[in-house]
Amino acid sequence: MRNKYPQEFKDEAVRQVLEQGHSVVSVAKRLGVTDKSLYNWVAKAKQSPQEVNDSDEIKRLKKELKRVTEERDILKEAAAYFASESRKGMRS
Repeated sequence: MRNKYPQEFKDEAVRQVLEQGHSVVSVAKRLGVTDKSLYNWVAKAKQSPQEVNDSDEIKRLKKELKRVTEERDILKEAAAYFASESRKGMRS
């Protein structure tokens, strides 16, 4: 299960790394988070607001693409099923 940390918590952890010069590993250990999470938070904090918005938009679009692709696949299966049923009805 993923932990969801409040934004204030993330901001403070990033501040300790970027402004106070502490290492990611030491801050992560002290706060009880993974190094990977803190590295990600720091990288995101270094991005420009436009990059963050673009990144969020890409995530949203990927999620929507996955949903639409699943819907398309379901519709293709339904169309194939009804086409086969229709052919069976024509033979009888």
